[in-house]
Amino acid sequence: MCRFLCVVFALLWCQGNAFSSGHESRLVELAQGPVKGYKDKEFDIYTFYDIPYATAPTGLDRFKGPLPPPTWSEVFEAVDKVTICPQTDLMGWLPNVMTMQEDCLTASVYVPDTIQKHLPVVVYVHGGAYVMGWGNMVTPKNFVNSKKVIAVTFNYRVGAHGFLCLGTNDVPGNAGMKDQVALLRWVQKNIAKFGGDPNDVTIAGYSAGSASVDLLMISKTTDNLFKRVIPDSGANTAAFSVQIDPIQNAKEYAKLLTSKKFDNLVDLERFFKTIPYDQLNSGNTGFRPDSSFVMTPCVERDLGQEVFLGDSPVNILKSGDYKKVPMLYGFCDMEGFIRLLNFNTWKDLMNKKFSDFLPADLKFKSEIEKEQVAERVKRFYFGDKAVSEETVLAYVDYFSDVLFTYSILRSVKLQVEAGNDQIYVYEYSYYDDETIPVPYTNNIRGANHCTQCVIVLDGWKGYINRTSGTDEFKTHVKNMRTIWLNFMTTGKPVPEDSEFPKWPPVGANRSPHMSLGKTIELRGTPRKERTELWDDIYEKYYAYPMPPTSQTHVEL
Repeated sequence: MCRFLCVVFALLWCQGNAFSSGHESRLVELAQGPVKGYKDKEFDIYTFYDIPYATAPTGLDRFKGPLPPPTWSEVFEAVDKVTICPQTDLMGWLPNVMTMQEDCLTASVYVPDTIQKHLPVVVYVHGGAYVMGWGNMVTPKNFVNSKKVIAVTFNYRVGAHGFLCLGTNDVPGNAGMKDQVALLRWVQKNIAKFGGDPNDVTIAGYSAGSASVDLLMISKTTDNLFKRVIPDSGANTAAFSVQIDPIQNAKEYAKLLTSKKFDNLVDLERFFKTIPYDQLNSGNTGFRPDSSFVMTPCVERDLGQEVFLGDSPVNILKSGDYKKVPMLYGFCDMEGFIRLLNFNTWKDLMNKKFSDFLPADLKFKSEIEKEQVAERVKRFYFGDKAVSEETVLAYVDYFSDVLFTYSILRSVKLQVEAGNDQIYVYEYSYYDDETIPVPYTNNIRGANHCTQCVIVLDGWKGYINRTSGTDEFKTHVKNMRTIWLNFMTTGKPVPEDSEFPKWPPVGANRSPHMSLGKTIELRGTPRKERTELWDDIYEKYYAYPMPPTSQTHVEL
């Protein structure tokens, strides 16, 4: 193993020497060893790519928590190797050139070219439905170019590699979340060396990364690791955020990978621990009608190890026993646009049995009760009409709510009731002529899932990546980045001396919230009728996530 690492670092040294010719560099001395980053070609910043922040266990230990990072004596050339964790390209999003490897826990640090020290730090957690993605899927260079913050992105284990949860010593669950905790601890130890302030860290995320930072906020393992949170388009109370029944999910996932039968949990665990990574991550769970992704965080059993999540997020929020920190928390007006990929297939299935499309975190006493609730929900969104091209906007609204919007507003309500008076809620709705319209409509447009994140960050191929635009668009981007930077540096999206409308924290009834569209204006309760519908349903039928049982018999 030692010999292998020596070869790897020698290769990195050679690669770095080739890259460094003609590039301005900066050397940072870490406890792990010296690290050299380079001046960005476009921005007035230095980038330090692919620094190991932990070591991913391998072999039969592949599902355990992360190990300490490696050390080195020669200069580590922090050039971009596009390292990513094992995953399958389910959406066609993976980069053409990449280094996919099981020991994939690396971080990238973006540092402005300034002599100023003790800069605020923002750590971004990538999205990808917990089944795919990598740290630099969307980069934060524009933020760092402001010279107001240092930014960190990183990889964590995804799919079954990161989120298989059997409640055993070797597969306790939440490996991917424990990677995230390890990264935050690494930041605390090392970010001052780059000029950052370890006591002024904001954690931010988009989609599953948003749900992740929302979970990090309520975990006991993250005490004193950050002081602000920005969850953009994802919540810890979402149906996809935490597994309801981890053992059942493991059974279902195994069926996607093999036709083998397993008599007990021991055999099931052995199967997952010994199959190749390409098989382990080959199950497609991204398009389930019940708005779950199967391999996601879980409530853990107490095995005498460090536990990331010991109770359901709803219980933790209701108890008030968690860190109450300033939050910039919001969603896009057309989050459900992301499900239009399935519209032509799902519309007929929804008309045939709408109950199959209810969220996975609802539980009913009988099939009759489930059908009654499904009929109530279908009538609320679609009236007396079928799910069809004519009602496509209702389809978008439905999946906006069950995937993202309602769980965010539910979390807001619970947190306000628990005493958090520093939550700033927004709805993002900007569009222009370049925005893709909703099909089968008269060019009706809105903000797709995570559009706000791609706007404030650096854009992303295949989604939105404009290098030019109208003056209106450029002003909008500038304003959004200013609001996000304000929060990262002060804890308030609109400081007292700002040109923007005053933005007070949210209070009772989820009001007020800021509308971020073609104009910026303060409004009252968002989605009032829709949240009241789901408040009533979740009050009666919510299925609390449970830790994996200790059963030994498994039927597949």
